[in-house]
Amino acid sequence: MSTPERALRAPRLHTVRLPGLDVVREYGIVVSFIALFVTLSLTSDVFFTRVNLLNILDQWSATLIIAVGVTLVFIAGGFDLSVGAIFGVSGVVAAMAAPHIGTWPALLLGCGMGLGCGIVNGILTTVGRINAFIATLATSTMIYGVALVLTDGNLISVLTPTNFPVLGRSDFATVKYSIWTFLAFALVCGFVLSRTRFGRMMYAAGGNPEAARLSGIRVNVVKAATFAISGLSAGIAGCILASRVATGQADSGGLGITLDAVAGIVIGGTSILGGAGAVWRTVLGVLLLAMIGNGLNLLNVNSTYQRIIQGAIILVAVAIDAWSRKT
Repeated sequence: MSTPERALRAPRLHTVRLPGLDVVREYGIVVSFIALFVTLSLTSDVFFTRVNLLNILDQWSATLIIAVGVTLVFIAGGFDLSVGAIFGVSGVVAAMAAPHIGTWPALLLGCGMGLGCGIVNGILTTVGRINAFIATLATSTMIYGVALVLTDGNLISVLTPTNFPVLGRSDFATVKYSIWTFLAFALVCGFVLSRTRFGRMMYAAGGNPEAARLSGIRVNVVKAATFAISGLSAGIAGCILASRVATGQADSGGLGITLDAVAGIVIGGTSILGGAGAVWRTVLGVLLLAMIGNGLNLLNVNSTYQRIIQGAIILVAVAIDAWSRKT
């Protein structure tokens, strides 16, 4: 081999997968969840009560629904930063439409708004070939702008119909509709992901897109569909919040709910590189964050520490994912 050829050939780097990281990645969220649950149950008289546990699920139902939808995007190899903005505009649309078309048609319209935004994201990232991070960051700004235009920067209070708060405040068998909605959405998405051909195509599209294409999978269609589901999840969550407070607000979601959803997904063990993850993992990841916040409040710990702890957990989760993939 000539000298120029040797110079052009890059050296092969051999990296060794650290022992035990695969086990931590697979079961770390389960062990962490159980350990924190038991610790809080023993240290607080209030935590392990039906009222408190249902309150946690109700307060975090919107984040849980969004996180489940975005999980599918991650698994298929995408990224979605627009769910916070979609969350806000969907609630605004539902609140503005309710006095004119009634509660349930308005809530469906709000969910449809979320679905439409998700479809646009899917088209931009597949047909438009725009990086998902950049595309959804841009659409997030645009969607938030649309919400501001619709509301003129004001709150949209819903006085009629009087049953508009039913989805956010009412209950069935003493369990809030918001919790039932989350459970139904999570079960459907979990079933689709783990038991259907479409679910297997998501894993294939995120794990190795080129191999998936060669095997006949329409990767762009699969990825676009996951963005549509993600948008729908944000729409449903936005309608729940709007119904709960009987108000539509452009900035009701913002970056906070997006970061909470993404944090729960990553902590749950879904890979940011695509091809690995599960709905149940995301649910445990979000609930772990919820328990941290609830536990710190019950133990009278300064709430400002929650973000510090959350950021540290995210760093550890991403590091474990990265190192467990090295071969």
